Amino acid sequence: MDKIIYLDHAATTKCAPEAVQAMLPYFTEYYGNASTIYQLGAQSKKAIQNTRSKIAESLHADSSEIYFTAGGSESDNWALVATAEAYASKGKHIITSKIEHHAILHTCEYLEKRGFQITYVDVDANGIVKLDELEKAIRPDTILISIMFANNEIGTIQPIEEIGRIAKEKGILFHTDAVQAYGHVPIDVEALHIDMLSASGHKLNGPKGIGFLYIRKGVKIRSFVHGGAQERGRRAGTENVPGIVGLGVAIEKAFSGMEERIQKETKMRDYLIERIEKEIPYCRLNGDRVKRLPGNVNFSFEFIEGESLLIMLDMKKICASSGSACTSGSLDPSHVLLAIGLPHEIAHGSLRLTLDHENTIEEMDYVVDAVREIVEKLRAMSPLYEDFIKKN
Repeated sequence: MDKIIYLDHAATTKCAPEAVQAMLPYFTEYYGNASTIYQLGAQSKKAIQNTRSKIAESLHADSSEIYFTAGGSESDNWALVATAEAYASKGKHIITSKIEHHAILHTCEYLEKRGFQITYVDVDANGIVKLDELEKAIRPDTILISIMFANNEIGTIQPIEEIGRIAKEKGILFHTDAVQAYGHVPIDVEALHIDMLSASGHKLNGPKGIGFLYIRKGVKIRSFVHGGAQERGRRAGTENVPGIVGLGVAIEKAFSGMEERIQKETKMRDYLIERIEKEIPYCRLNGDRVKRLPGNVNFSFEFIEGESLLIMLDMKKICASSGSACTSGSLDPSHVLLAIGLPHEIAHGSLRLTLDHENTIEEMDYVVDAVREIVEKLRAMSPLYEDFIKKN
């Protein structure tokens, strides 16, 4: 196949052409600072509020509860650090899971160095948080539960409604990192009892460098970026108006055709999984078979190194990954795969394929054929595989 097949949408997505076109005038024509009182600035302010309203509507929230950030990592940092600071007098205990994105895990490490105690809850073999363990972890001084909506590596969707209900009953704030889920599956912050939610534009065909944090009214967390009075005094810095405009267009596209896209992506995902399981022996599907993001496929192949597989797929113009893009330079196996019980040697042979509605069944066929061929080549060079075959 001559064209590039892009199957790393969990890492980033291309910016929708409509979003790019909508952004352009705000670089050169409507470039006014939204904090000014003249008309040029007022146009920028109106554009910001327009996107804020779209986000609020998509979450069943109020527009006053939406705060723009530079992306998911900032939103995660803000939710955890500001909550810790604001509620420290009530307690210094936070609960999260072992499979969170590093924007959460590294922030928790930062807070631990500052006297906070973190409980990292286990997940089952499919990557679903153990609710009984979560409930047992709650203490009188627990101030926050932060569990991701859907995992960025294995695609598992967490029981968010149940977690939100537990938190609400115990009077504990509940934050969810929804960077992978927002724009891909429906989210109702009221029905799910979510107090704070992080999202990022570049995961749903919006521009990079823009995201938001939903903060429920009544949650008393402080500002994270200090300076001016932007974002109602809670997040200083001149607003990224073009990015916000592009995000608004991407959100409109994502939510207007969501059901149709979910059906198409799920059909391709399941087709990909079925062919790989049928045609490539000694492989393991990682993540829940049903409770997973529509476009996520994650496999571990025994007797191979995932890095070699990625390099050879790239030579065939297939873009994929072995896990989180944020740890792609690391030689350590995925903390997510280790948390679901995979031994190091199998976790090292992982492949994540994340597709979207623009991919096709024909591309899936090409990818499976390529993966099968490459896995066979790599195993043919593996002394471990040779010994395994002799013994069996």
